[in-house]
Parts: sequence; structure tokens; C-alpha cells
Amino acid sequence: MQNTQHITDNLIYVGASDRRLALFENIYPIPRGVSYNSYLLLDDATVLFDTVDASVAAQFFENVDAALDGRKLNYVVVHHMEPDHAATLMDLLLRHPEATVVTTAKASQMIEQFFGTKPAQLMAVKEGDTLTTGAHTLVFTMAPMVHWPEVMMTYDSTSKTLFSADAFGTFGALSGNLFADQVNFEHEWLNDARRYYINIVGKYGLQVQNVLKKAATLDIQTICPLHGPVWRENLGWFIAKHDLWSRYEPEDRAVVIIYGSIYGHTEAAALRLGTLLAQRGVKNIKAYDASHTHVSKLVAECFRASHIVLASSTYNNGLFTPIESLLADLKAHAWQRRTVALIENGSWAPQAAKLMRAELEQMKDIAIVGDPVTLKSAATPAQEQQLAALADQIANSCKL
Repeated sequence: MQNTQHITDNLIYVGASDRRLALFENIYPIPRGVSYNSYLLLDDATVLFDTVDASVAAQFFENVDAALDGRKLNYVVVHHMEPDHAATLMDLLLRHPEATVVTTAKASQMIEQFFGTKPAQLMAVKEGDTLTTGAHTLVFTMAPMVHWPEVMMTYDSTSKTLFSADAFGTFGALSGNLFADQVNFEHEWLNDARRYYINIVGKYGLQVQNVLKKAATLDIQTICPLHGPVWRENLGWFIAKHDLWSRYEPEDRAVVIIYGSIYGHTEAAALRLGTLLAQRGVKNIKAYDASHTHVSKLVAECFRASHIVLASSTYNNGLFTPIESLLADLKAHAWQRRTVALIENGSWAPQAAKLMRAELEQMKDIAIVGDPVTLKSAATPAQEQQLAALADQIANSCKL
């Protein structure tokens, strides 16, 4: 059964959602699933914006056939060649050999890399090129490394719609409500949007800033991303989130405690620090066990908050591996401009604080607050004072 929705009278959503996939890109847990968005413009010429992942191919092809309603498909715009958006491209062209593929020169190379052949009809476009389809004029703008080098976006200057590729996307399957203003986005979707952006695109903040500068020159009334809801209201709020994230600025002045504990002693000290912070008026503290929380969520939380407490056991004379993995991921995502406090543990040779500091020194604008608290096995009553002193310094830093 076809399952399409009209965005406007002549722009139709023909994508589909997958609730069975456990790991996006075979790494990021998606308990709420994911949508693969595709859009069909019906003008004098018909234009399909992107295809979908193979997992939802049957629904997609049924949707396209229903939306075309017997018309030919004139153009297929390929914004991004990652297989979750392009795996069904050649199958589509077998069904619609009359269609011309519109994409970047780099993407055309990738089409051949993925499929071993190129489309019979291909139009390579560059920055500022246009395509008039009748009443609509499409303007193509390049967005390299957001988050692959071949990426572009399309601005429909007639309807003032931005087809934004992976930008402004989010994890989460659609349940009937296509538009962001039809769901409680801030409470039910924002965490997934943040985790999606930080882990997929977060490394490329400079490139995202360049795209945002281009977007600022356009009158955008609708954003159609490749994942998640379509935006037609309150666009400035969502764009501002991406501006913060891509400038590596904290979204919230808040404390996140992340601990790696083997037998519970490091955990106990970390959670005691949380209580001491609360007693000093710090609100909305979040604490996470690095062994039981996926690193993609920890990375997103480290981007969200201004202050991070890292508490790690010493393990084989090195860092406890979940904390080590977190620091490696933060470095890979260009994490910066944060304040960090350290707690370490080691029954005979504590090394974790020194090793964490060495990793943090390789990142940009990371300030260490207070002296590291060192445990040797279990915390002693005297170390309550050390934790209290560290809580004082963190709380005062949060107020600045």
C-alpha cells in the first residue's frame, strides 16, 4: 500500500521508515528507528530528490509510482551518495530509464564506484547552477564534508524550500506526523537530533559553519532533510542549535559526570561528587556509567554540557577502556571549549588522571578545573574534603 504525504500541492513525501535496524551505519544504536526521506516535485518536469536505503525499497517504489500517477520521471537529484540514500538509485533508473541524474562531479564518480557503471543520462552541476522545471527554479549549492566530499544541497527559490541532504536530520522513524511542528520535538526528538549531528557530522564544524553562512543568505521557509521530520515552523530555533554545535559551544551550562568503574569504588566517588554539587546549587546533573552507556550518547552529552567530570579506574597501568574509548571518540570529533574535572583510582599505581590529562591536552581549549582526586581502592573519609573542594571549584566555574 502506498504511503505518501503532501508537503505542498506539488511536493510529495515518498520516503519510508525502518524500525528493524538496530545500528545506524552499523555503529549507532537507534531504538526509535530511522526514516529515509525522499521527495517528489510535480511541475512541468518531475523531479525526485534522492532515493532510499535498500531496506525500504519496496515501500519507496510503491510511493513513487503512486505519486507519479503515470507521469514520466524527468530528473533524479542525488545530494549524497551514501547507500542509505542512494542504494536504490540504479533500480530506480531501471524503472525510469528516461530520467536524468543531477548531481556533483564527485558524486558521479562515486556512482560508478558503488555500481560499476554510470547513468546513461547524467548532469553534473556546480555551485550556483540552476534547473528550471516549469514554475520552479532549483539552485544547487555545494556542501562538501557535510559530511562526505560530494554532498550538495538544493534550494527551490520558488517555494523557498531547502533540500538539505544529511544536514538538519535526526535519528527516529516517522509515525505519520511528517512535520516537526506536529511532534514534541524538543522533548522527544532533540536528543536524537543532537546525537545524530554530533556523531555523524560533528567533526566538520567549520564546513557546517560555511553552509550555515550560505543558508543565512536565503529566504528558507521549509527544510526537507534526508532523515527525520520536515521543518516549516520555528526554523530559527533548530538552525541555532546547529550553529552552537558546529561552533563547539556548550548548549547548556551544566555538569555531566562520566565514570569508568570496575568494582564500584570509582562510581561511588563520582556519585558522591554529584551530591556535593547538588548541595551547592548545581541543577540538572547527569551521571553515566561508561561501561553501560553507548559512547555515541556520551559524546553527544559532552557536546551538550559546559562541564564534564571524568572519573576512571587505572586498568593494566592505563585507562579503563570505556573511558579511553570515549576520549578517543571526543578527539576524533574535534571536541573543544569545555571545562573538565578529573577523578582517578588505582589500588597500587594510579595513572588515570595523568593519562586523561595527556589526552585532553591534545584537544583545543580544554580547561582543567581543580586538582584531580586520587583514590587508592576505596575513598577514605578524608577524601570527602577533597571531593568537596572539587565540588566548590566546579560549582563556582558553572556560575561564571
